[in-house]
Amino acid sequence: MAPADSAAEYTHHGHKHPYHLVDPSVWPAVGAAAAGALFIGAVWYMHEGSWWLMALGFVGIAVTMVGWWRDVIREATFEGYHTPIVQIGMRYGMALFIASEVMFFVAWFWAYFNAGLFPPAAIESQWPPPGIVTFDPWDLPFLNTLILLMSGVTVTWAHHALKEGNRRHVLQGLGLTIGLGILFTCVQAYEYSHAAFAFSDGIYPSTFFMATGFHGFHVLVGTIFLIVCFFRAYKDHFKPDHHFGFEAAAWYWHFVDVVWLFLFCCIYLWGAGPNPGGH
Repeated sequence: MAPADSAAEYTHHGHKHPYHLVDPSVWPAVGAAAAGALFIGAVWYMHEGSWWLMALGFVGIAVTMVGWWRDVIREATFEGYHTPIVQIGMRYGMALFIASEVMFFVAWFWAYFNAGLFPPAAIESQWPPPGIVTFDPWDLPFLNTLILLMSGVTVTWAHHALKEGNRRHVLQGLGLTIGLGILFTCVQAYEYSHAAFAFSDGIYPSTFFMATGFHGFHVLVGTIFLIVCFFRAYKDHFKPDHHFGFEAAAWYWHFVDVVWLFLFCCIYLWGAGPNPGGH
């Protein structure tokens, strides 16, 4: 490609460069204020205060996400600011975001293995601690493993269909992935409701619920991410060569899949103990 043609490819809306100089936005300030209100309100509520500040912060965060992501979608889809060079930067950003999420899970795994490999005398040097009846890993946890693995297949199918320009298969693959994500959340909620231990029953329940619950939260976020992608695909926002929003959602969903495999092997299988499920 000639230099002039290359420059024309990266020129958008009269700009003579391929970069996106972001316009001033109110959303970072609104989001920071809402997050502060949410966390301060949550602490206040937990100390027998009122719930209104926490609710206000939650609503503010929801409004921020809708408004900010609406602006990003407009810039990417209709205004042409997400040039190939801009998309490279966004891919690096998404990769670093996922890396930061990995470190969150490292903290929960670290706490779990620290107690499991070196159980203190307070729990009679046993893991799981005495009196803890763990889940049978080959019951609901295994079912959820199959659900998430299947969802990884369907989102990959949708991604390949998008690259091939097959919009019908994109919607079918996304619809199946969303349904499997919702099913996973329902199964996990049912599992939690039948747990033989509570969060405050010691080190095993607290590390179990923090690790699996934090993952469940990520499944919920990923499902919402995919729902947004479904409606964007329905409106034909994605093109075979321009679909970073979908690509980011697929990366995030595969990350959720991989983390669950570690959770299943380390917490449900390794940490099941000699008498899982009380049988």
